Amino acid sequence: MLKKYLFLTKPGILFGNFVTTLGGYFLATQGSVDFLLLLLTLLGTTLVVASGCVVNNVIDQDIDHKMQRTKNRALVKKTISVPVAYVFALVLGLIGFSILWFWVNAYAFLFAVIGFVVYVGFYSLWTKRTSIHQTVVGSLSGASPPVIGYTAVSGQFDVAALLIFIVYAFWQMPHSWAIAIYRFDDYKNAGIPILPVARTIRRTKIESLIYVILFTVALNAIYLFGYTNWIYLVITNGLCLYWLYLSVMGFKAENDQIWAKNYFLFSVILITIISLSLSFTYISPAPYLPIF
Repeated sequence: MLKKYLFLTKPGILFGNFVTTLGGYFLATQGSVDFLLLLLTLLGTTLVVASGCVVNNVIDQDIDHKMQRTKNRALVKKTISVPVAYVFALVLGLIGFSILWFWVNAYAFLFAVIGFVVYVGFYSLWTKRTSIHQTVVGSLSGASPPVIGYTAVSGQFDVAALLIFIVYAFWQMPHSWAIAIYRFDDYKNAGIPILPVARTIRRTKIESLIYVILFTVALNAIYLFGYTNWIYLVITNGLCLYWLYLSVMGFKAENDQIWAKNYFLFSVILITIISLSLSFTYISPAPYLPIF
């Protein structure tokens, strides 16, 4: 039974947000890690994300049964009822938001609220079913955890926090479209107007290439503004060059699903390495460039 509740929180998404939260935290902490604050930040963020994922499961149960990868979810199979799922989400959310408010800071709490509202309200309830721009909206939610990690330490929203937000938002686009190409039939059967379904796979590959370039530029901006060192520059640009290579190779792919699966897997490896590398590629003291 516990396994059913765990999968209701979408462990893959939890892991991804756990890693990106670490990235923001490591950049801000500049090598002086407060492990209690790190634990509280990760726990609070993970619980909030888990709460949003459970609510998303409730919202999507009518289309999940049409998709091969989601048709066996607990809400589709009726092994967990909707009221119980809502209570589960409420408990997760209350604990998560409370941790961020009482034991982290108001900035971390604020960006957790922004991420939750965008994911549940603007993405799950609205644009996912109605707009080709759903991925852009979802990317704003996906970019919130690294900012939570950063502001948990810095206690401010500065240029570095803004750059981190932009970087992770840009990364979300080709990463999400790769899933949609790989699971093209699922999204088509469910009537979800994501880019490869609503337009074409070729157009998706073109826009993915553009976003990989924008992602690379944004990553370099973190270095240019003086927050990271040359090791960061080598690691990030090496990874991005290979991602660009995969993007170009996509136009020659004989099997779009196989290419998309590899493209997606590399995007996960890339963002994990970059996030963890911020634990040793920072510059201290970092420049003080406040926004608010």
